[in-house]
Amino acid sequence: MKHLLIIALVVSMLGGTSCMKKDLMEPLPPTSLIDSLAFDTKDRISNQIRSIYASFKSGQFYGGRYVIYNDIRGEDFINNGSNLVTGTSTWNFSLTNTAQEVQGLWSQAYNVINLANLFIEGMEAKGKAVIGDSIALDYIAEARMLRAISYYSLLQLYCRPYWDGNGSKPGLPLRLVGNKKVADYSMARSTVAQIYDQVIQDLDYAEQNLPLEYLTNKPGDPKAWSLNLSTTRGHRNTAIAFKTRVYLSMRKYEDVIREANKIVAQDVAPFSATSGTPHKMQADFLSVFKTYENLESILSMPMAAAEAPGTQNQLAYYFNAAVNGIEYRLSLEPDGIFKSAEWKASDIRRNQIYTSDAGKPSEAKWLTKYSVGSPYTDWVPVIRYSEVLLNLSEALVRKDLALNARATALLNAVRQRSDPATTITPLDFDDMISKLLIERRIEFLGEGRRSPDIMRLGLTFPAKGGVPAVPPTELKYIWPISAQELLLNTKMEDNR
Repeated sequence: MKHLLIIALVVSMLGGTSCMKKDLMEPLPPTSLIDSLAFDTKDRISNQIRSIYASFKSGQFYGGRYVIYNDIRGEDFINNGSNLVTGTSTWNFSLTNTAQEVQGLWSQAYNVINLANLFIEGMEAKGKAVIGDSIALDYIAEARMLRAISYYSLLQLYCRPYWDGNGSKPGLPLRLVGNKKVADYSMARSTVAQIYDQVIQDLDYAEQNLPLEYLTNKPGDPKAWSLNLSTTRGHRNTAIAFKTRVYLSMRKYEDVIREANKIVAQDVAPFSATSGTPHKMQADFLSVFKTYENLESILSMPMAAAEAPGTQNQLAYYFNAAVNGIEYRLSLEPDGIFKSAEWKASDIRRNQIYTSDAGKPSEAKWLTKYSVGSPYTDWVPVIRYSEVLLNLSEALVRKDLALNARATALLNAVRQRSDPATTITPLDFDDMISKLLIERRIEFLGEGRRSPDIMRLGLTFPAKGGVPAVPPTELKYIWPISAQELLLNTKMEDNR
């Protein structure tokens, strides 16, 4: 999708400041010109929703760095170069308010939020009349879905977990009105619970209004799904799937079960969605990261040579020495997932590990899940169907604090897809939870799920590579607030 700068020309609050020289020949001020033209035609409106996706998949956000930061905070990767530009301060928990990642990710996420807000307002004011209510609702739902994911993602780094005070801790500035001119946009932090409430409201709206599915409409083939759109654009099951992640972060296990049951209809394998896009796991795990348009990918960010994530943002650049990506290698320490006895040699997911050759650290191990070399155009997974299965499995067990046959079947479905010879037979509740968390670390290695899992459970970040353990009581358990936000927003308070 092309990054079209229709709304993006507007000054986005805290997404960086800009100065526009006013051409005396302009019949209208810049913002008025944008307002008067941006929603004039169907093509312009369509391009604007694409521009929100383009901002969302920026290398500073879901095009790379958000995923990377949430993996390297955990214990499964070791920093290989001490480069502050590529996340060393995130890896070793030494971030300051002025750190590149602290300011860059905050700015990019709020840029997505502002673009979504401006689009929603423009659609209500003019766009609906141009394209009609049905398509307008689809587009507004996509904007609200991306806004929800952006707010949720900010919560995972800059705010205390929901369990700490039941959401009463300081959250984020809850911006629901678009900013399009220089003004004082100071706003205090809403609570964590208030931000989560808005995330759920947006995802509920998205579920109700997103397209049920995307079809190719080929003659004689009325039920052929467009795998491209089903993978790269929001549809009803995208919103449902993401709600299972959000509710799991809130420890609202009954809600996880309710949402997951909408797209996981079975009690035993094979599991699949029976309405809307027919999501299911691919038979071959490795193919998920080679053939990007597939029914397991509920949402991924597409990349291409002309739309690469940008320098030092790309997943393979960080993790895969086989294509000259040498920023983070797999940990060989006992706490690292590579050393887990639960990850059997027969598991094909170990085929995504590369042992370094001469010139790299001796016997170093690298993740090759992302395998495309420069300009590093692997698609970035946002959420996959296997995560929904494991979210549901964990919620079933935690809800009753007991073993559950369906939960075990869901866990084994994920494991046996990659290791058919292994059947997980948990001994008790604690053993089941332990095996579930190990499975998540194996299945989603390099996909940005480790730090959110540690934080939602109130676990300590384990020591690694000379970096001391970080318990939940320490201030650096979460990121500091962006220095730019603190400078421009007089009502903003830092984490303390």
